Amino acid sequence: MVTLQTPVCDFGTPAPDFSLPGIDGKVWSRDQCKGEQGLLVMFICNHCPYVQAVRDRILRDARELADYGIGCVAIMSNDPTDYPEDSFDNMKRVAADYDFPFPYLFDETQAVARAYGAVCTPDFFGYNSELGLQYRGRLDASRKEPAPQGTRRDLFEAMKQVAETGAGPEEQIPSMGCSIKWKAS
Repeated sequence: MVTLQTPVCDFGTPAPDFSLPGIDGKVWSRDQCKGEQGLLVMFICNHCPYVQAVRDRILRDARELADYGIGCVAIMSNDPTDYPEDSFDNMKRVAADYDFPFPYLFDETQAVARAYGAVCTPDFFGYNSELGLQYRGRLDASRKEPAPQGTRRDLFEAMKQVAETGAGPEEQIPSMGCSIKWKAS
């Protein structure tokens, strides 16, 4: 397992469009996932200990951000050939077990992860209502274990600010996680 950090936020970068199959049997586009005040695109997977450590917090934040008009979507871009826990069937199982409140999409070709510049799981991309990038940071101080209760909610606070002002915070701490499991060339 390779641990990586995300790059610094490149403010204003437009959100690439996508058309990906969801675990619900629908094909989802970027605009279908967007909320009135913005969009949070999350690259996650099932097997990564960094994602597992914060999965409940991701779900909590996504539910609360919906009240601020932020739409959320999770995309799984790992190659399930080498990581069967990340298979489409297991994506369905995990989403059902945890009652995901957002579309969970499969990026089989990995083209969407490449278009966004995703490097790890979890990797968060927060966009304003005009789909300009405003946040590329961590969820909170958690690593492979959840940070203590009461820890500053970096992602939630940043996206709440984006919903209210259209702009993200200037100071952002990179997300950290397992590398995207790219297919062999």
